[in-house]
Amino acid sequence: MQTIEMFEVIVQSQPGDTQSLEILKEAYSKLGLEKEVIHTSKRIAQAYLQQGQLSSAILEYETVLQRQPDDADVRAALNQIEERASSAVIQPATDGMAMASVSETAAARPRPAKAPLAEKNGDKNEVDDGRKSLHKIYVEGKLITAGDFDLCWRNVDLSAAPTDVVEPFIETLYTKGIVPLEQSLRLLSDKSRIAYLPLNHYDVDMELTRGFPATICRRWCVLPFDRMSKSVLVATANPFNQQAAKELAAATPHRLLWYVAAPHDLLTHLRNAFH
Repeated sequence: MQTIEMFEVIVQSQPGDTQSLEILKEAYSKLGLEKEVIHTSKRIAQAYLQQGQLSSAILEYETVLQRQPDDADVRAALNQIEERASSAVIQPATDGMAMASVSETAAARPRPAKAPLAEKNGDKNEVDDGRKSLHKIYVEGKLITAGDFDLCWRNVDLSAAPTDVVEPFIETLYTKGIVPLEQSLRLLSDKSRIAYLPLNHYDVDMELTRGFPATICRRWCVLPFDRMSKSVLVATANPFNQQAAKELAAATPHRLLWYVAAPHDLLTHLRNAFH
């Protein structure tokens, strides 16, 4: 029920967030709330339609028909999709599926020019910790100077295991009075198209967190905080850190679903988990 309450708030502010809608649907299903499951499936299909992912919308509507074969609204919606499809190329059905690996992390939403938390092609030894993306957002976006960026950015030492959680970039910006935290959180959520989650209201699964390597969680300030079926929910203050996504994905057979969270909450929970 707590998961439902939390994610209903998220999808009210971001109705196109199919990733959160999928979590909601699964939570309703676990509680046997059939009516809510069907309603959420329809919301997912509508979100896919708005994103132009017609085949994913069709698949979602067909799952509703399996439960309610006589649903007139769904059949009408499918007829409308067929009319749209007659004049457009249908995208592959996998376009709108929630992330199943690091390379699929941003698949639940239309991909931005540089997909957040997705393994890129190129030198596999190159560490992409999100610095270039954040530099573009903050410096090239004229929010801060290059000097302020260099002052607040922390270069992580990969050769040594951190003894404490490394403070996120946006937290340093905030503590130095350069950029308000709320502004950074809105900006990163918008740019990455990853939903913000108020972690301070969530019952974090500490045993799940401790099941991941402390070095990875501390170095990149990432918090695995809950599991839904075969998915692990992870919170971060840097949704462009592809290295963190790569390392964390290697530590679990489950798919990772990412959310943006406030640095203070991340620091608190990680220090409690790995004290």
